[in-house]
Amino acid sequence: MDGKEITSILVIYTGGTIGMKHNPETGSLAPFNFEQIEVEVPELKKFGFKLDTISFSPLIDSSNITPEFWVRLVEMVRDNYSRYDGFVILHGTDTMSYTASALSFMIQNLDKPIVLTGSQLPIGVLRTDGKENLISAIEIAAACKNGQPLVPEVSIFFENRLFRGNRTTKHNADHFNAFRSDNYPPLAEAGISIKYNHAYINYPTGNRVLKTFTSLETNLAILKLFPGMTPAVLDGILSIRGLKALIIETFGSGNAPTTPWFLSKIEQAVDSGLLVLNVTQCHAGSVDMEKYETGILLKKIGVLSGYDITTEAAVAKLMFLLGQNITSEEIRLHLDESISGEISN
Repeated sequence: MDGKEITSILVIYTGGTIGMKHNPETGSLAPFNFEQIEVEVPELKKFGFKLDTISFSPLIDSSNITPEFWVRLVEMVRDNYSRYDGFVILHGTDTMSYTASALSFMIQNLDKPIVLTGSQLPIGVLRTDGKENLISAIEIAAACKNGQPLVPEVSIFFENRLFRGNRTTKHNADHFNAFRSDNYPPLAEAGISIKYNHAYINYPTGNRVLKTFTSLETNLAILKLFPGMTPAVLDGILSIRGLKALIIETFGSGNAPTTPWFLSKIEQAVDSGLLVLNVTQCHAGSVDMEKYETGILLKKIGVLSGYDITTEAAVAKLMFLLGQNITSEEIRLHLDESISGEISN
């Protein structure tokens, strides 16, 4: 690719289950030296291309992921972008969808693959899913036709399926098929061969220059509605000092209680400048604030529709937009459109 005789892939190991193996002396899990990845997974030698690795130090449990971590990842990709044909990021599964979503906004005009993957079992365990996930992710990151990458976007590969990263949610803590993308089809499916669904892949048009963004605003909150929620719950969130945005996880197609206290408090918050985004609690489907009275009332008081965005992508999109030097009205316009394929409208 890109005029090179040998395809080159950079594997970035951030932490997570995939890079662990049992210590025979203690019986506990410990990370192995990822520079020796081809010793642990000798099948990688059969690819016949250049495979380099970078490991975070210290390694990070994905439950401890922060936006500062996303900035480090963006900088790693940016600084190595011209040297490699594709990137594979090994990541703990718990917050992988958040990271994939963030990268999709922070790295724009991509013309190379960034594939995130991990595993439910350590790579050193006999029945591990880690080897297959790693091998397939690397193959996808290197895949090209006529010198062009087959999947030039941020994606997640897990258990035989490749998803657009900002469409995913981790839905199972125990099964190998840990991720789902209910509102967008797989970009590829791995069986005897890897079949790419080209119609659903975002291919660049024209000569686009890579853009990276490292400014994020984290002062936002999520309110998941539930029957019987009291005013004190909402008051506690709205009283957060410096709160810039609120994601409300609503019922069904974007519905919420019509009780006067709830609507009044949300309306006052919107009038004071708070961005309020309506995201459905459902795994599949979309917010439609013109379908029922409960949704219509939210729209009337200035709540914005998240359409079919996931909560993970909504968090990342708001952090990204709030971190840019743009007006509140510009943010509202961008929330209503797809930036990186995160919503269907």
